[in-house]
Amino acid sequence: MPELPEVETIARTLRPVLLNQTILRADLRWARTLARPAPADFVRQIAGQVIRAASRRGKYLLLQLSDFVLIFHLRMSGDLFVVTGPYEPAIHDRLVLTLLGESFLVFRDPRKFGRVWLTADPGSVLAKLGPEPLSEAFTPSWLFLALRERHRQLKPLLLDQTFLAGLGNIYTDEALHRAGLHPLRLSDTLSEAEALALWQSIRDVLEEGIRRNGASIDWVYRGGGFQNHFRVYRRTGQPCFVCGTPVERLLVGQRSSHVCPRCQPLSPVTGDRPWAAPKPRSRC
Repeated sequence: MPELPEVETIARTLRPVLLNQTILRADLRWARTLARPAPADFVRQIAGQVIRAASRRGKYLLLQLSDFVLIFHLRMSGDLFVVTGPYEPAIHDRLVLTLLGESFLVFRDPRKFGRVWLTADPGSVLAKLGPEPLSEAFTPSWLFLALRERHRQLKPLLLDQTFLAGLGNIYTDEALHRAGLHPLRLSDTLSEAEALALWQSIRDVLEEGIRRNGASIDWVYRGGGFQNHFRVYRRTGQPCFVCGTPVERLLVGQRSSHVCPRCQPLSPVTGDRPWAAPKPRSRC
């Protein structure tokens, strides 16, 4: 599933190609790809719109049009690309936008999980997202307080897009390893120093992912190089680059997670159970 670096890479690739392009018509090839509006309204409203900008919010890709915002969520297998010259839609193409000058913006999605919105109010789709992890709003103090306010395991919390926007399996595993934190660690047990390490690791791993054009780990997303620099993700049984201990795979919230048991002990004291903050003493 494309995460923040992959979606950012797609946005940066599309931006110079799509800027000021006019959409002539839409070929909606699978109606359920469209979250809203109704298909007939979509086809009517998008015709003649000019693409003013391409950007990203979390894992969502946004095209600012003359009067609307066209929003894509690629989910498990979505891909978005431009074709120049004559084009015959392929079997997995769900939406094809014909652009002025005989070029086409194609949304391809073999697994059909991706969704598209055309709206004048992008907040109606994006309002619940947490802060951007590369923005000024995402500070060490914000993260420390946000972690302390919750009593959740780190991995599921970081995957929660209402908590922090853009992280998925790959970059969460990599950030937790860099920070030396176990994915099952409870969020409200982190010290201020540990929260700072996690903040820095999240930013570092996302920035490196963007520099390397994201990660190409299957047949869906192509062109990235970050998969050649994974520290733990999908490296089960291979030695940790830091200490040499074999990387382990475990399930956290029904999601595969990859950890170094030595660099990321579950308990800072014993290494065998979740550490919890001491209970306040009774005043009696």
